Amino acid sequence: MLTQAGSSSEKSPQFTRRGGPLPRTPFSPARQPIARPSPNLLTVRPLNDSYDIAIIGAGAAGLMAAIAAGRTARAAGAASASTSIILLDGATTLGAKILVAGGGRCNVTHYAVDETAYAGSSRNAIKKVLRSYTVEQTVAFFEALGVQLKREETGKLFPTTDKARTVLYALLDAAKAAGVHLFNPWRVDTISRDDSGIFTITRATALDASPAAGPTTASSLRARAVILAPGGLSLPKSGSDGHGHTIARSLGHSITDRVFPSLVPLTIDRDFFTCALMGLAVPATLTVVSGTGKHLVSFTNSTLLTHFGLSGPGPLDISRYYTDAKRSDPAARLLMNFLPAFTTETLDAHLQKYTQPINRFLNQRPQALPDRLARALAEHAGVNPAQRPDQLPRELRRALVTTITALPMPITGDRGYTYAEVTAGGVPLSELHLATMQSRLCPGLYLIGEILDVDGRIGGFNFQWAWSSGHLAGESAARARATLGV
Repeated sequence: MLTQAGSSSEKSPQFTRRGGPLPRTPFSPARQPIARPSPNLLTVRPLNDSYDIAIIGAGAAGLMAAIAAGRTARAAGAASASTSIILLDGATTLGAKILVAGGGRCNVTHYAVDETAYAGSSRNAIKKVLRSYTVEQTVAFFEALGVQLKREETGKLFPTTDKARTVLYALLDAAKAAGVHLFNPWRVDTISRDDSGIFTITRATALDASPAAGPTTASSLRARAVILAPGGLSLPKSGSDGHGHTIARSLGHSITDRVFPSLVPLTIDRDFFTCALMGLAVPATLTVVSGTGKHLVSFTNSTLLTHFGLSGPGPLDISRYYTDAKRSDPAARLLMNFLPAFTTETLDAHLQKYTQPINRFLNQRPQALPDRLARALAEHAGVNPAQRPDQLPRELRRALVTTITALPMPITGDRGYTYAEVTAGGVPLSELHLATMQSRLCPGLYLIGEILDVDGRIGGFNFQWAWSSGHLAGESAARARATLGV
């Protein structure tokens, strides 16, 4: 049952399901984090060197794919129940991105997800995948694992425990229950496919020589199907360092010409006056405009002024659009409106009639800008904050209005993949069969999650992409194995 934040019983109408609530499985969110998964709980050594389905990457998408594949195989009958599934990950500690998401609370999804919240591949293609496994199904899935979600005012859905490990441990438990063999650290180096359709997966022993793996660990495995879920390049310490792109290319796929950090803080000239206002967070509208002044995209959300530039939901959402626009048009700019309720024209008209000091207008509700910010904006425009705007010369008034509603931000770049939440660019969806997520170029290969050319807004949209694409691929791969009878 989905609850509103602060409520233990209110049910959101968007997630009312026919047939009553789904059964819960025993789950204890109070378990302490496991720094290194113990072999008898989460990790098993390969029982042999050949598997029906191998999933590369135990992040959100990979875990969902593994669970879906295991459950589908078991539901198909006795013959398919023996389908062997292995989940490989190069990290010693699993689920790093899940654990840091949402400030350590894990923003599982958003209550209203559609293709307009994403960029990269065509929205029609993205829509097809999202519809295969909806937000409602995601909520039901986690509920059945004992993870109750709550909806906050922003529309984001979090576990009621406010702990990301609640989500991670539920996924690991579900994978184990589905009969998935999870093995880590086992970093994949190469994947090749022979003429009979069998994949050979080799281990990067030089890069993954953790003593935890033991000397008898297999250096290669074979699989009839591979689901590639290694992530992109964001948060490289988690293991997402772009090697998945190399593997995808080796199997015949292309990577978009543009690959860059998305949902990433932006840096500005350190001498710009807003850097001295670090720590202030205000609602603002950020707009990307072309060199000719054409409005390209805008977002209104909280913006945090920092010593290095801009952070918070607004800047993170706009970052990929600014970077993309700048690469197409070096003259593209980012404008910031500190009073989203006003346009340049409406504020100018309002100030011509305002007979009180400028700082009083900016400080009072509904504007309610912090006094430091109000004074800094006026001074940047060359105006005394104590002056009345109706008495200002037209040029000074226009300068003040522009500073408040369309301030050009001197962006110098971004903080890179280390601080990015997701990667923009990747394998185009046009290279996949969207009904299954199977490659059009390499039969038996499925691609999901961040490795694809799809990136969403902040707020749980990228997790929903992981759940949707992962479930579709896992289910499809298992069904394909059942159909082939192998």
